[in-house]
Amino acid sequence: MSTIQLTTSQRRVLTALVNLAENADRPVSGSRIAESIDRNAGTVRNRMQSLRDIGLVEGVAGPQGGYIPTDAAYETLGVERMDDAARTPVEREGDPVEGVNVEEIDLSSVANPELCRAELVIRGPVGSFDAGDRVTVGPTPGAGLRLSGIVDATHVDGNTLLVRVEGMETPSGEQAA
Repeated sequence: MSTIQLTTSQRRVLTALVNLAENADRPVSGSRIAESIDRNAGTVRNRMQSLRDIGLVEGVAGPQGGYIPTDAAYETLGVERMDDAARTPVEREGDPVEGVNVEEIDLSSVANPELCRAELVIRGPVGSFDAGDRVTVGPTPGAGLRLSGIVDATHVDGNTLLVRVEGMETPSGEQAA
C-alpha cells in the first residue's frame, strides 16, 4: 500500500478518532471528536468526508452512528490497535482518568533526577490535562513502575503529555529517581 499523505488537519482529526475509538464500544460521534480537539463539529465532518474518501474511516448512520477508523488509519498513523493491550492507568490530581491509557513512556535525563522529564504518549483524550496538573502513571505492565510529576505541556494533536518527573517507584518500593 502506498503511503497516504495527510494534511495537518486531517491527521489531527484522524488521531483523535483513533484515540477515542480505543475505549468506545460504538462508533465515535463527530461532536465528540470535535470536543476532544477543540474544533467545530462542521470542520470535523468535512475532514471525515475526505478521510472516508481515501479509505481511512467508515461512517455509520443513525442515532448511535459516528465514525470508525479502518486498519489503514492505524497503518497511516503508525500506531497499533490496543484491543487487548495491558492497561497503564493515569491519575490526575489523585483521581483516576477514565478512558485513558499510556501507550509509551519516554524518559530523558534519568541520570540527573532534578532534570528528568517524561514524554507520555496517551491513548484517549488529553483535553482533561492542563499544565500544572499533578499526574501519576502506573503501575506499568511487567516492570510495575509508578511515575509521578507535574504536567509541563500537553500536545493535543499527538496526545502527548510532557511531565516534569518528581518521583519513580518500583514494586519493591525503591525510589528509581
